[in-house]
Amino acid sequence: GSPHVVPVGFAYSPDERLVRIISAEASQKVRNADRGGRAAVSQVDGRRWLTLEGDVAVHRADDRVTAAERAYADRYQEPRPRADRVAIEIAVDRILGRA
Repeated sequence: GSPHVVPVGFAYSPDERLVRIISAEASQKVRNADRGGRAAVSQVDGRRWLTLEGDVAVHRADDRVTAAERAYADRYQEPRPRADRVAIEIAVDRILGRA
């Protein structure tokens, strides 16, 4: 019933209105996302902040995982290889923030 709040690296595609997160299959966030429902990611930078919300899903297909890994690499750095990697996607339908 309460939110599961953990730091994650995420990438947002405004054209697709899609958040991508890479994770290990056994993580709690994957178990939660597998149940469906909604999720949110937030970023804070001083007085500026952003929250992206929407329906959440876990994807295990190679093309979806590769897309999430590529998005992560573009924003942060190349992720280390993992055999158990999955992609969590949030279909963004609500954007909140302060510039």
